[in-house]
Amino acid sequence: MLTARRRVVATAAVLTGSLLLVSCGGSDGGSSDGRTLRLWHYEGPDSAMGAAWNEAIKEFEAKHPGVKVKFEEKGFEQIQKTAPMVLNSSDAPDIMEYNKGNATAGLLSRQGLLTDLTPEVTKRGWDKELSAGVKTTSQYDTNGVMGSGKWYGIPNYAEYTMVFYNKALFKKYGVAEPKTFDDLTGAMDEFVAKGVTPLANAGAEYLAQQYLYQLALSKADRSWVDSYELYRGRTDFHDAAWTYGATTFADWVKKGYISKTSSGTKAEDAGVAFIQGKNPILFSGSWWYGRFTAENKFDWGTVLWPGSDLTLGSGGNLWVVPRGARNKELAYDFIDITMSKKIQNLLGNKGGVPVAADPSAITDPRAKTLIADFNTVSGRDGLAFYPDWPVPGFYDVLVSETQKLITGSATPDACLDALQKAYDTGAPKK
Repeated sequence: MLTARRRVVATAAVLTGSLLLVSCGGSDGGSSDGRTLRLWHYEGPDSAMGAAWNEAIKEFEAKHPGVKVKFEEKGFEQIQKTAPMVLNSSDAPDIMEYNKGNATAGLLSRQGLLTDLTPEVTKRGWDKELSAGVKTTSQYDTNGVMGSGKWYGIPNYAEYTMVFYNKALFKKYGVAEPKTFDDLTGAMDEFVAKGVTPLANAGAEYLAQQYLYQLALSKADRSWVDSYELYRGRTDFHDAAWTYGATTFADWVKKGYISKTSSGTKAEDAGVAFIQGKNPILFSGSWWYGRFTAENKFDWGTVLWPGSDLTLGSGGNLWVVPRGARNKELAYDFIDITMSKKIQNLLGNKGGVPVAADPSAITDPRAKTLIADFNTVSGRDGLAFYPDWPVPGFYDVLVSETQKLITGSATPDACLDALQKAYDTGAPKK
């Protein structure tokens, strides 16, 4: 899944191509004496995950006297592009963060590059800590399709989408904060009438397709999601849900809810526009929470997308143990520590979405809302994953087609035709 990671991730201060150099040999590699745990991840040190995992490293070393964690900060794109080659070498780490989904963790599992974690999952009870929607991206069948089969990864956080809104702008323009979908569209009408574009958007990256997919999800159910994401039925891009999503998105552009100039805007630009108070509403994921907490200079809040049981989201990226890892038992112990209440509670208080925290230990009011809303979505099996997941290359197709809806260069019907063709071409043949 590329969606949620095409974001504010300037995580790694490493030379481009360093993974390639490592994979060619000549490094010190991993230690097989049980005294070193080689760990790779790409979370920034100030992020909720980075802070929690730094604490987990300290906890691990305290519980394993004489063992040192050799942490190597890597870039997301580096790991994404070079993982198959690195993991097929003698220099694979003992544990690493990797992207979930059929085209990423699923592909590596199918290639035999990841360790089957199923025995450890059962032994350590990790499966009991994860909801159904979060578990989906941890298990892959023999074809590398998520949702069933063996466990190849463990997420210790989750992510989901929500409506971020600038309470100060709502107050300034005398607009009531939305509770229902009609409230939301009514509020956007009021902002447009006052010369304000309500929605921050990024047509050149993932935000636009998130709006499109969420609109479709508001008319869908779990079986629809399973057909689309897990190939458990036929996906028809001209059904009621997709048609509503595309036509409503195009209509929102015409009404001025979404700026036509946003066709070339990137996610960072949309986030900055919200931070600067240019748009009162942004619909995106929990990965923005920490950034907004640090940088928003106004009163703000979040709500789930009104009128929909489903929203974009999933378990977070996965801890995976490469097949060639030399200290697998140490890797399992580290995963176990990241799933502990201490680390989970820290993650939650830092603005992450933990999967196994003690709710009473979360003290920040906004963090409480963030986690409570996730529990609501998770409890109703409402995590619907991301629109670009089903087939390789679909992200770029979605970007292109939503851009056409923004510029008006193609009709919703034509865009849905293009999505159908790309999906059918890339989906597994039955």
